[in-house]
Amino acid sequence: MADTEMPKVGEKAPSFELPVYPGGKKMKLSQFRSKKNVVLYFYPKDDTPGCTKEACGFRDTHAHLDMADTVVLGVSGDSLKAHEKFATKHELPFPLLSDEAHEVCQKYGVWVEKSMYGKTSMGIQRATFLIDKTGTIVKVWPKVKVDDHMKEIKDALAELGDD
Repeated sequence: MADTEMPKVGEKAPSFELPVYPGGKKMKLSQFRSKKNVVLYFYPKDDTPGCTKEACGFRDTHAHLDMADTVVLGVSGDSLKAHEKFATKHELPFPLLSDEAHEVCQKYGVWVEKSMYGKTSMGIQRATFLIDKTGTIVKVWPKVKVDDHMKEIKDALAELGDD
């Protein structure tokens, strides 16, 4: 069972380096420091109904986020091949990071015990972190409800304002 707590507002975002689609190279959180705000969102599985709805929400607000000097990074335990299929099918304009070992999910406290149909298993809790240009967490959505999430993110970015 994961015993790591979620990082809190005001804390430095845990660093990471993960393989990314597109390209298959490694991406580090630190490469955005002093350049972009980061919406780091964790989701359970590529091409499932809730995850697709969430990803398409980010796709549809991508231009707005880009104008707000913000990059979106999606993280799940899926392979790069699964990410490629998912991103291509839904025309996702942002990187998807593969955390197959769940190390980054554990750092962010989203690798949790889940219960479905009376069975418990480990899985990714849907959560989003807004990280500012200094690498500090400025907002956490610990259990995302997909329907209102894009509005919540836009509101949080508006509060953050420009540096």
